[in-house]
Amino acid sequence: MVDLVMGARGSVGKHVLAALIARGVPVRASVRRPAKGQFPAGLDVRAADLTDPRSLAPAFDGVRQVFLYANHDGVRGVVDTARAAGVERIVLLSSGSVVHPTSRGNLITEQHRAVEEAFAGSGLAVVPVRPLVLATNALGWAYPIKAGRVAPLYQPEGRTAPIHERDVAAVVVAAMTGRDDVSGMLTGPARLSQREQVAAIGRDIVVEELDRAGALALYSRFMPPGEAAAVVRFVDDAAAGNSPATGEVERILGRPATGFDAWAAEHAADFQ
Repeated sequence: MVDLVMGARGSVGKHVLAALIARGVPVRASVRRPAKGQFPAGLDVRAADLTDPRSLAPAFDGVRQVFLYANHDGVRGVVDTARAAGVERIVLLSSGSVVHPTSRGNLITEQHRAVEEAFAGSGLAVVPVRPLVLATNALGWAYPIKAGRVAPLYQPEGRTAPIHERDVAAVVVAAMTGRDDVSGMLTGPARLSQREQVAAIGRDIVVEELDRAGALALYSRFMPPGEAAAVVRFVDDAAAGNSPATGEVERILGRPATGFDAWAAEHAADFQ
């Protein structure tokens, strides 16, 4: 039997896949639309979409455990197909907001909670991995920074502890190789304001401060209005001092979490 990494070209999934291959774990990859040259030669790659149960049965066939990300659309089909295929264990990329008290009731939080509850009631063994704020959220600033060295920010002094996607992947791999105690809130090592995060990307970047209406209008260009409002609520919560830094990454991995400055250096080309 093999392990399946779904979304194997995603920001977390690609690191999970590489780490499992490096460890010699029998592994299969899936993406929605496989293309030649995306993966190492000889790797078993399947087309699969979490919202299309018909695509999941071939991907789940002969699989012992699956890494996948929380998607509330179609979750019942995922549960039913995994159970029918004899999958033993799901490592679920969820959100730290599920265990973050002041995020309760946020639309995005409750979508993640609904997915966790669907898997928890499935009879499958499920291990949720819960990053609170992903450093890759900063890629949302890439276009305006590249276009004019300007970063539009709502609540620029709001502080979070962004976690590197490679650290999230390392926790996922720990779960897929035997650890079950990985479901605490995962963060980076230190809280930084959005303004400080922009400065880590480039000192010559100008911050354009948005009001609430401007933030809602901006976010609504990229997501449904309800989700845009949920993001604004997350940012307001951070500005109120409610976004912590935890030691969960170091506890699980035995090393400190990667700082945002290192993330920014690794992703410098995305902002140029």
